[in-house]
Amino acid sequence: MSAWVLPDHIADVLPSEARHIEELRRGLLDKARSYGYELVMPPLLEHLESLLTGAGQALELQTFKLVDQLSGRSLGLRADTTQQAARIDAHLLNRRGVSRLCYCGPVLHTRPDKPHATREPLQFGAEIYGHAGIEAEVESALLALECLAVAQVNDVSVDLADVRILRCLLAGAGLDQDHVQSIQHALATKDESALRESTNGLPRPTAEHLLTLLQLYGDLGVLHEADKTLGAVPGVSEVLNDLRALASRLQHPRVTIDLADLRGYAYYSGVRFAMYAPGASDALVRGGRYDEVGAVFGRNRPAAGFSLDIKQLVSVISPRPLKAAIRAPWGRGVGTDEVIAELRRQGETVVCVLPGHESEVDEFQCDRELHQVDGRWTVRSVQLSEN
Repeated sequence: MSAWVLPDHIADVLPSEARHIEELRRGLLDKARSYGYELVMPPLLEHLESLLTGAGQALELQTFKLVDQLSGRSLGLRADTTQQAARIDAHLLNRRGVSRLCYCGPVLHTRPDKPHATREPLQFGAEIYGHAGIEAEVESALLALECLAVAQVNDVSVDLADVRILRCLLAGAGLDQDHVQSIQHALATKDESALRESTNGLPRPTAEHLLTLLQLYGDLGVLHEADKTLGAVPGVSEVLNDLRALASRLQHPRVTIDLADLRGYAYYSGVRFAMYAPGASDALVRGGRYDEVGAVFGRNRPAAGFSLDIKQLVSVISPRPLKAAIRAPWGRGVGTDEVIAELRRQGETVVCVLPGHESEVDEFQCDRELHQVDGRWTVRSVQLSEN
């Protein structure tokens, strides 16, 4: 095998795409900062037990593991940054009130989490710690929508669900974890036959309520139907009210409800949302409430947020045009260098053409050039070829 062949689902990022990714990274971090989120930069690797305890156990199969040559302890390369942000909130910041944290950095997966996905996503996330009300989920979803707008993603749809629905329906049933997982999987895949088999032996009202969940998906009218069929179950009305409040506050034209969508059941503790766009094979954004994420670090406080993969975003939106630039001659002396330096201070990109390379095409759109007239350097427009 050639030495320059990369592992499966690992790829170099070339100039145009790299510029797009970097511009998006800056734009998303600026947007999060405008909401009051503070940037944190957790390490790429840390002790395995820190990454995989509590809510992080679901990531065990996705985590690359290695041995620290200094201490002999097992280390992990992070597959998700949420666990690290929770550790920072619990142990390093240890604030009494609300903390708003954001991050952006690579994560590594042992295998792609969806078809054709990279094993090295560039994960951006924003999280709120310390507030238990629906306002935290509202802010998270609003910020996520604005981040997609920064990326120029069009026709976004928002899908809402809540894992508490199933917990309310199964309260007091005394089921073990494997049984609950089989019901959750049948609901998530909308497999009615598997669900009937999993609910065999449960009290008839409980089984009927679970089967009803399979039909409770669609527009916001689903919440009204759920009220009629499930509203008498203790706790369900509160869940439906939270979903109504979130949908109302978003004021988004394309909001759907799927009460059987229980993906992330072991991770989320309440409302969860996913955002989709044409051309994307899977959700571009996933988020919601996950109050248990900090429990393992000794500080179990409310948490809500979302994350996305900037590389995935770039793959489903139009490439950005080439960067406008000024073409300048190389090595004309002090006067020319001063003019070029001043243009760069003004934020312009100035490409000095090396001798013999005047006609080469690169990643910049040189729509202007530095031109000397009567001993003075001026910037003039140039005619660009359509090819």
